[in-house]
Amino acid sequence: MAKFGKKYIEAAKLIDSTKSYAVSDALALAQKTSITKFDASVDVSYNLNIDPRYADQQIRGAIVLPNGTGKTKVVLAITDKVKEATEAGADFVGGKEMLDKIKNENWFGFDAIVATPNMMGELGKLGRILGPKGLMPNPKTGTVNPDIAKAVKEIKAGKVEYRADKQGNINVSIGRVSFSAEKLEENFKALKDAIMKAKPSTVKGAYIKNVVVSSTMGPGVKVDYSNF
Repeated sequence: MAKFGKKYIEAAKLIDSTKSYAVSDALALAQKTSITKFDASVDVSYNLNIDPRYADQQIRGAIVLPNGTGKTKVVLAITDKVKEATEAGADFVGGKEMLDKIKNENWFGFDAIVATPNMMGELGKLGRILGPKGLMPNPKTGTVNPDIAKAVKEIKAGKVEYRADKQGNINVSIGRVSFSAEKLEENFKALKDAIMKAKPSTVKGAYIKNVVVSSTMGPGVKVDYSNF
């Protein structure tokens, strides 16, 4: 059984665990119950009534949050369009030499990889290394793109990926505790709209089973999703 510290226990007392809160109230509680000294992230967790074993119920995509995530990602661009990627703000740009650095030096000094389609043959060779870390570029999320400048700019602007795991859970950071209520709510809505739009036509019954928001290391707050 999990053991919680005094700060967590005190914060949890502010939340009625039997209640589902309106989005604005849930987000406010997630901010209020943050127990870290640093500017914690605010995360949203969805539990969906899907079976990802079936191809038509695998939910994956990416969106640019209206107000970003509060964190600027370090981007590695694998491309021969060096000038475009550099001018767009990529932190590291290169081709096979960068992939060799990852393979031979176990280098992971970046948060995301974008690539042009012509480089995917080389990138595919590192699938076993990049895949488990969630770093393999994918056309579905826009990280494989002939317009490398666009791909870089979107990630720098606050693009986040969402993907359902084997249990139908999706977990995404939508900002920081220091964000205004308005910015957090706008980001929450953008993610909600994307997930609702991705609803498989083969889902029987209710699509959403549960929605919870929380801060890093803070208690979860149930969200009333009845009007989604």
